Amino acid sequence: MGVTNAGLAGITAALVTQGYKYLELGSDNSVYGAAQTTLGTAITASGLARVDATETQETTTATDDTLQLTHQWTVVAPTVTVREAGIFNASSAGVMLARKVLSAEVSLSSGSTFTYTYSVICA
Repeated sequence: MGVTNAGLAGITAALVTQGYKYLELGSDNSVYGAAQTTLGTAITASGLARVDATETQETTTATDDTLQLTHQWTVVAPTVTVREAGIFNASSAGVMLARKVLSAEVSLSSGSTFTYTYSVICA
């Protein structure tokens, strides 16, 4: 069994239709667990709260097989450390689709910007 190229594009389109377009950052670096429903420690202040990201369908292997969410935050408080990111289907609470622990933590000071792109490849 396999999913067709058109099916892969349909999956990424359906994720957007279902509202999976919100990015949230966090400061926890614990190991990912499939049963998780929230980030380990969501960052809700400092200008880094959950946002409605820009969503696009991109091509990795087949046309539109990748959902890509991107946003640029501006830090408005003292130093904040980002260690994780997640995709949700609501501006607060909601269902978490995916969580990623960053390969290296990012330390951000007031006035700095942070751009993050999360890609979900359905290939």
